[in-house]
Amino acid sequence: MSSKYFFTHANWRAGLLAIAAAMPLGQTGAAAAARADGALQPLKPVAMPASAPAVASVARKPAVAPVAAAATVVPPSRCNEDDAAPPGSGRTTAGLETSDADPRAQLLSLMDAARERSRTLGAMRLLRAAADAEIREAKAGALPSASLVGMLNGVQTSVRGVEQTKGAQGRLNLNVIYPLYDAGRVEKLTEWRVALAEAARLGQSSVEEQLALQTVSLALDRSRYLLVGQIYKQYARKMACLVDALEIITKADRGRASELVQAQKSLQQAELAFEQNLTTLRQTEVRMRRLVGDKLPASASMSVVLTKLPDMAELERDILDAPDVAQASAQAQAQRSYAESVRAGQKPSVNLSVIGAAVGGQGRSTDWAGGVSVNIPLLQPGADYTLSAAQRRAEAAQLQRDEAIEAKRYRLIEMNDAAAASLDRARRVVEILRNSDRVRASTLQQWQQLGRRSLFDVMAAEGDYYGMRVAHVSALYDTQQVVAMMWSMGRGVGASLR
Repeated sequence: MSSKYFFTHANWRAGLLAIAAAMPLGQTGAAAAARADGALQPLKPVAMPASAPAVASVARKPAVAPVAAAATVVPPSRCNEDDAAPPGSGRTTAGLETSDADPRAQLLSLMDAARERSRTLGAMRLLRAAADAEIREAKAGALPSASLVGMLNGVQTSVRGVEQTKGAQGRLNLNVIYPLYDAGRVEKLTEWRVALAEAARLGQSSVEEQLALQTVSLALDRSRYLLVGQIYKQYARKMACLVDALEIITKADRGRASELVQAQKSLQQAELAFEQNLTTLRQTEVRMRRLVGDKLPASASMSVVLTKLPDMAELERDILDAPDVAQASAQAQAQRSYAESVRAGQKPSVNLSVIGAAVGGQGRSTDWAGGVSVNIPLLQPGADYTLSAAQRRAEAAQLQRDEAIEAKRYRLIEMNDAAAASLDRARRVVEILRNSDRVRASTLQQWQQLGRRSLFDVMAAEGDYYGMRVAHVSALYDTQQVVAMMWSMGRGVGASLR
């Protein structure tokens, strides 16, 4: 064997040693068990077998002294810095860290901040105050009312061309009316207003619940993209380390350039996935700032905050107490009370009235009258249609309420199945992850031992492993999103967090 051939072959083997140093093998089995947040436990380095021909042959030959220097060309920042950004990324990854805060307390704090900032809730509070004022207006219909009318006139009186009086005249008219009997019209109008005020209050609660669900959903998405970003960062760093090692091999063996190109392509794909995830994360944070303000706290780890499926029987009972269902019930009751007030308005009514008049100036006089007046409707052509319309609206409101309850029940069953499927998928992915970690460790070891597996097998195993980690995170957070929606259909997601 010529010295030139030996030096080239030694450089190739030294490149493999550089890869072995940069990409430690993981122990198979339980050593790579997945945590609940989708990240795996750190892999422990495994020493190369003593029988590995690449290591043994290079160690025995003195001609590889220049190769040791070549092996030091591998940039340590692309293999050993866990916090380093992917080499092709133009952005910082400082925002990918999570805090140690209690996730439930942070979600409740974000919900409170969203309620304080919401202009929609402010409008609902004003509408509720307006409904309360209308209640007081309806109650006042049973109280006495009085009106005073003043007039100043110029008068002239003549008889057969002879002027009798001429001058100014002032007049005051006083009217006092006290309802004695109205067949319950004022009472039903008051009930109508009370039901509308209750509907306004429940509408505010419904808006608060929708805002809380939106806030929790965005916070969960933010936590999801943070974990996925960490996974893609590790994957890109692994591919960058592999590219660095293959560049050393390719300098000595141009026939392996295709492997370098393949590794570079995998690195670019990992960088692209990282950038896309980072963009989605930034967009999610922008939407969160719109709800809770610009001072967005560092995200807590929320991978297991809502992973427990709620009891279906309890949720079905809570549907009747949900703000939107209770609002529909109040609106139906309001329409029934209004229909009854319309019916009462078509019946006789009795009022106590006092009328007085005083005239000053020309024709000074004073007169008054008091007594009981009875109003009996005899002919009202449109009254029947008014009553019929009010009754139909009441029936329609009741049907809408029943439809909302039925739709929620079936939607609840559907979401419960979806949450159970996502949770089962997360458990299955954990088992697949363990096997995937064993496969990638074995594949890398066989490739390092001079050709038992190809580089394409190594990259495929790495891509499958990190892809399954992303799938695990997605399954966990899909479950939590559905569970949050299930809670919002009953007592509310805030109640479940408390």
